[in-house]
Amino acid sequence: MHANLNMKSIVISIFLILLIGILNKPVLADDIALGKAKSETCLGCHAIPGYNNVYPTYKVPKLGGQHAEYIKIALISYRDQQRSHNTMHANAASLTDEDIDHIAKYFESITK
Repeated sequence: MHANLNMKSIVISIFLILLIGILNKPVLADDIALGKAKSETCLGCHAIPGYNNVYPTYKVPKLGGQHAEYIKIALISYRDQQRSHNTMHANAASLTDEDIDHIAKYFESITK
């Protein structure tokens, strides 16, 4: 019985180590390159310093250097129409979770 308990502990430990490794996947240069390619339409507004949206009028946020998790949450919310903005709905509607992950990693990698 004692050996069985130790075996369960070992199996659970291995599972947790593997899970942590999957969740903490390093950002690869390929992810960033894919994100850059997928974000071309984003740059039309979000890469212009001081750019204002026409209607409703507000400053378009700069995304370079923003945390990837924040960008992911925002894009998923726009895609699922949980945040209101028709232009962002249109841009995010066809994005997959993988697309969003790549785009978020790209914007996070921009330091200037």
